[in-house]
Amino acid sequence: MKMVFRWYGEGNDTVTLAQIKQIPGVEGIVWALHDVPAGEEWPMDKIMAYKRLADAHGFHLDVVESVNIHDDIKLGLPSRDLYIENYKRTIAKLATVGVKTICYNFMPVFDWVRTDLYKEMEDGSTALFMEKAKIADMDPMELVRKIAGNPAFTMPGWEPERLGKLTELFAAYRDVTEADLRSHLAYFLEQIVPVAEHYDIKMAIHPDDPPYPIFGLPRIVKNRDDIRAILDLVDSPSNGVTLCSGSLGANPDNDIPAMVREFAGRIPFAHIRNVKVYDNGDFIETSHRTQDGTVDISGIVMAYHDTGFNGYARPDHGRHIWDEKCRPGYGLYDRALGIMYLWGVWDACERSRQTTKEAIS
Repeated sequence: MKMVFRWYGEGNDTVTLAQIKQIPGVEGIVWALHDVPAGEEWPMDKIMAYKRLADAHGFHLDVVESVNIHDDIKLGLPSRDLYIENYKRTIAKLATVGVKTICYNFMPVFDWVRTDLYKEMEDGSTALFMEKAKIADMDPMELVRKIAGNPAFTMPGWEPERLGKLTELFAAYRDVTEADLRSHLAYFLEQIVPVAEHYDIKMAIHPDDPPYPIFGLPRIVKNRDDIRAILDLVDSPSNGVTLCSGSLGANPDNDIPAMVREFAGRIPFAHIRNVKVYDNGDFIETSHRTQDGTVDISGIVMAYHDTGFNGYARPDHGRHIWDEKCRPGYGLYDRALGIMYLWGVWDACERSRQTTKEAIS
């Protein structure tokens, strides 16, 4: 397991590379050009600027999250071919700086949805929260005002230029079914995966967050069956999944350790985080500790260890603790604690395996 840490870039993140360097076992940053609109080819000078910063701190740039998909591709419009060509050229450029994995998603309109960015927990910390019943009756524009109301931090998937076209986007997706969206994904993958194979890069689709329909929009990465169907669209090691335990874990029916075992070899990137799901379907993001949430984090890490996982993993969203002022979900302290919890479980697995070998010999 190769540990990495998501970083939003110089001047766009409260966490510094020098601080990340002090977290044991972190060897790379998960990055992106957040100021480049979806669909545009990434400029080489901006890519190289990230490369220089990473090199200066001894980090690799193996994982990009995300090279976002233009909505014309998701909608299957004739103009999608232009944006797919831009995507191919971006892949070629990323290969020159050592990128091995590209995380992306195929969620219409919203990359993720929460109803509260700073829900207070019993211990006084705050965390991202989803009130399921509230979202059913909420006007999407009310949600936009809530999520995008803090101009200090850009939120991935909630970029102003995208939100400014929200009414048009909802109208465009009105008649798009899950079958349509899956077909449009197949068209994209059939063209992109051969390019990724050529450059030894793995594409890794992120699950829907949360893993059920929102505002009547189609969702196609919700569970085991959806992931299997996507991997079968183009049967290649370069067509993989970013297995996100928090996104999938918002539905307690998803058996994530079983998914780790089933899709071993097709998971180049793991997001590992915990959520506590309430009986009414609400959920809040907790510490990574298994007992604090509904997701079997220990079982997930053990499944990765048992299957010989050698891909990239990062602690996903963390709580906001110790009065840290940061981008929602992306502070330093709780994610660093999360890494140490993940390493603790991994090290225990390593020790157990060694003890077993010694007993056999």
